Amino acid sequence: MLNKLRGRNLAHPGCLIGTTTGLIIGIILAGILAGVYNVAFNTVLFTWLAITVVLAVLGWIIGDRLSTRFPALEEESSDSHSFPTAQEPPLP
Repeated sequence: MLNKLRGRNLAHPGCLIGTTTGLIIGIILAGILAGVYNVAFNTVLFTWLAITVVLAVLGWIIGDRLSTRFPALEEESSDSHSFPTAQEPPLP
């Protein structure tokens, strides 16, 4: 799966992973803060939003830094999957 992402900017997938993780962790933490500690609703929402945004930005930065570590691979040419061109006669 990683070979499909080689040579591409990984900031967008990193942001998606960070946002998803932030939403999950933020909702769980918001539920704990509201239910157990009886924290005000505005504080719970701000905490949830802050966790989501911070993890999304962190995912973006990590993905952007990882992009340079996975350069694009040179394409391998295999004769078994090649199609006939105008110079070659088709195979019988």
